[in-house]
Amino acid sequence: MCQRASALYLGASSTYISRAMHGFSYRNGSLYCEDVELAALAGEYGTPLYVYSAATILDHYRRLDTALAGVDHEVAYAVKANSNLAVLRLLAVEGAGFDIVSGGELFRVIQAGGDPAHCTFAGVGKTRREIVYALEQGIYSFNVESEEELRYINEVAGELAVIAPVAVRVNPNVDAKTHKYISTGKSENKFGVDITDIAGLYARASKELPNIRLRGLQMHIGSQLTSIAPFIEAVDKVAPLARQLKECHGIEFWSIGGGIGIIYKEALASGSAHWWENQAEPERPLTIEQYGAELVPRLKDLGLKILVEPGRFIVGNAGVLLTRCLYAKQGAAKTFRIVDAGMNDLIRPALYEGHHEIVPLLQPATDARIVMDVVGPICESGDFFCQNRELPDFKPGDYIALMSAGAYGFAMASNYNSRPLPAEVLVDGATACVVRQRQSLRDLIAGEC
Repeated sequence: MCQRASALYLGASSTYISRAMHGFSYRNGSLYCEDVELAALAGEYGTPLYVYSAATILDHYRRLDTALAGVDHEVAYAVKANSNLAVLRLLAVEGAGFDIVSGGELFRVIQAGGDPAHCTFAGVGKTRREIVYALEQGIYSFNVESEEELRYINEVAGELAVIAPVAVRVNPNVDAKTHKYISTGKSENKFGVDITDIAGLYARASKELPNIRLRGLQMHIGSQLTSIAPFIEAVDKVAPLARQLKECHGIEFWSIGGGIGIIYKEALASGSAHWWENQAEPERPLTIEQYGAELVPRLKDLGLKILVEPGRFIVGNAGVLLTRCLYAKQGAAKTFRIVDAGMNDLIRPALYEGHHEIVPLLQPATDARIVMDVVGPICESGDFFCQNRELPDFKPGDYIALMSAGAYGFAMASNYNSRPLPAEVLVDGATACVVRQRQSLRDLIAGEC
């Protein structure tokens, strides 16, 4: 279901103050995604509504691919960030590999036209059914999280009379200084094998596990990293181990993980003074060019293929969640704006205290602001998108956009409170296509009896 929207082009666009390109801007007073007016999409398809920019997704993939051009590499998109088939198809056609964490994600990649031979399967709790399915599909490698898992994969592969390609995930005990829920590279985290135990594990595996092929080494220290320092520390710490494993066991690749952060707190530029120009200094995370310039020299002489596993970097700033204001409520201590999206649609603020810029679809005419909480309809006090934030006033019936919602938005959505899942739209230039239909009430009970 696609909509041609070239008639909606209203003039020169403003752009985000950001070191990363993305396709959202005001044009003559209305917020656009590429060449499509968001208010038109909200009116036609209803809210809550996720909207993604194809140009942004491809731009971020290509920039990362270019930044790593000095070394043999593959960009393996982390499917968990946004697993919509249209997004996966876009990246598969571009030549991306895929980082998966479940059998369901592998199925999605295959349905989208992705090649299992370019899939790496991570996660600490792979089931027998998932292991069998991945072996049958011919994935590139399992990223193994423990010796027990390694031995179990060997057992399953032996029963199937096949050889399972594996890479053990090393935990380098590097503090990524990110939110505790998305830190993965410290000794206290559940992920990976301690760096001091890796060499011994590879030695035992090569002698004792005949249905295992030691194909590579993997690490990932956390998500939403906005400094290059943790990446440098981890690469410098693990590089000697990677070199040793290549010499002793003939590994062919080293996956250095993902984790490149994006800008969540940023402002829309404008030709005149408006409220957002007076906000605090926007986030300035590391650029992808800096990432490549610092890491490629450290990796190019290893003689290994380098895999990177970005998710948020590719799709985070490529998506917005559109929602409509239902009610304005003035409490004794708070001013509330109640919208039709809830924590079931976008859980990051409730789960991580994640920040999303909130902007009206119609550009404010003045710089007037009020302090408010923007909350949803869910029966939980944690159902909010911001608290005590200065925003331009908007009224019941007005549409707003929750920015930077392309990663861990719909992918973490649920039917809590028996609310149907929102629709998703992919914009490519002047074309808008519904890439997931809004769930119906009948869909809510499908499969129940």
